[in-house]
Amino acid sequence: MLKGKSKKSYKELFITLGPAILLTIAGFWVAYQFVSPPPPKKIVITTGSDTGTYYKLAQQYRTALAKEGIELEILNSSGSKENIKRLLNKQADIAFIQGGTGSNEVTLQSLGSLYYEPLWIFLRKDINVEKITDLSGMRIAIGEEGSGTRVLSTELLSLNQINEQSAQLLPLSSSEAAIALVEAKCDGAMMVASSDSEIVQKLLHNETFKLLELTRADAYTRLFPYLSKITLPEGIVDLKKNIPSQSIKLLASSANLVVKEDFNSALIVLLLRAADSIHNDKSLFSAAGDFPSVNSPAYPINEVAERFYTVGPPFLMRYLPFWPAVFIDRMIVMLVPLLALLLPLGKIMPPLYRWRIRSKIYRWYKELQEVDDAMHLQQLSSQQVESLNKDLLQIENEVNKVKTPLSYADQVYNLLLHIDLVKKKLNTQGN
Repeated sequence: MLKGKSKKSYKELFITLGPAILLTIAGFWVAYQFVSPPPPKKIVITTGSDTGTYYKLAQQYRTALAKEGIELEILNSSGSKENIKRLLNKQADIAFIQGGTGSNEVTLQSLGSLYYEPLWIFLRKDINVEKITDLSGMRIAIGEEGSGTRVLSTELLSLNQINEQSAQLLPLSSSEAAIALVEAKCDGAMMVASSDSEIVQKLLHNETFKLLELTRADAYTRLFPYLSKITLPEGIVDLKKNIPSQSIKLLASSANLVVKEDFNSALIVLLLRAADSIHNDKSLFSAAGDFPSVNSPAYPINEVAERFYTVGPPFLMRYLPFWPAVFIDRMIVMLVPLLALLLPLGKIMPPLYRWRIRSKIYRWYKELQEVDDAMHLQQLSSQQVESLNKDLLQIENEVNKVKTPLSYADQVYNLLLHIDLVKKKLNTQGN
């Protein structure tokens, strides 16, 4: 009998709570659709040549990410153009992109500019050149195919009406261009590189070459908004030798960290924290704290990155290690809507359960009243008394089978007493 009552109780509980459980499961499923997937533990970055600045920086990022359990694979490339293709073809997750080399790839977003990349135009000292227009008819190294150097060099030369018909434009990388200069196989070399570049430093210290000053830098920055005018101060490279011997105006784009628009938001924060550590120091052309920056982005700034520059990392990532912070953040996204659903359900379910219990008690009272009314309408025959006794016994059995909470026990016992009272009245009338 106890086993049967237990089953009945569970059935009653399921009937009452079943819709709420199903609604909660549905809410859980809907909330899960808004939870971003967990960050991958391995990502790929595409850089430049293995002797370039991008590659060296990628190694620093790899070290920073490894501390948080993220593996960073580094791919060499010919430059920014190839990096863009790799992002679009999903061959890489992150890329270093030189400002001005992108076009209308709407699925790409910038995480900010990282540092200035000056355009260095080195010439042999015996060549008389004052402006870019004077390079007409010369042998000029403009960067290898697919590089950001080639894109910017071509645009500037074209603006000065210099092309392959009016000059010999050599598709040489920075290292190849430096060798060609030394061997007098070219007259000048255009290269976009950081001031820390080993090749740039060697050429600056080589007394057989000079650096072309861009006196019309203001005009170029108006024509190409992604460019900035910067100044290489006198003696900044080597005070003892006074290199350079005078301040020189240069143009610079900015190196950008670029991702696809669907890149994991938690990893964006991790990358920006690494960028803040790697690029925050002063350099020849910037003060400490100038970079990373939202200025001069190669593509529209990512929303998460913009928030990072405004208010810093998310609250949890300020005080917790990366993975626990990510786990809690994902759970909050799921728990908040669920709590919003469960709180009203918690208020609705107890009254609903009480209503179900009371409705059964009232139904049995209704049946009991029908028996009582039948007793007073007419003189009952023995067969009618027997039939009504069966009805009373059935009501009593149903009541006994139902397991109710203690708070409703008094109502059940009152019903049983009333059933017994009607039963006695019926048997008295039958006798």
